[in-house]
Amino acid sequence: MAGTEIKLSETAANEIRNLIAQEGLNGDVYLRLGVSEGGCSGLSYQMQFDTSKTDADQVFESHGIKILCDTESYFSLAGIELDYQGGLGGQGFLFKNPNARHSCGCGKSFS
Repeated sequence: MAGTEIKLSETAANEIRNLIAQEGLNGDVYLRLGVSEGGCSGLSYQMQFDTSKTDADQVFESHGIKILCDTESYFSLAGIELDYQGGLGGQGFLFKNPNARHSCGCGKSFS
């Protein structure tokens, strides 16, 4: 695996802070990242907010955002950087995953 951390770009962290504020979430709020079977390349990225963690979660922090990842997903996500791009080409989160052998055109699934 290329690296062990799960990181956010500063742009992604700012967008996540905006989303947390829009949803009115308070207290300990985590960004939970994971993978599930599906998508056009075999595995799909999952993102959601969570307010609790389990003993099986890997915990990271990047630009002040607390990130959770279950142990099974971590093997596919170790070393990933989550970025955010907006503008005329559309807005969205981009997954820069050094473990992906192939990514689909939409960037939401990989193998």
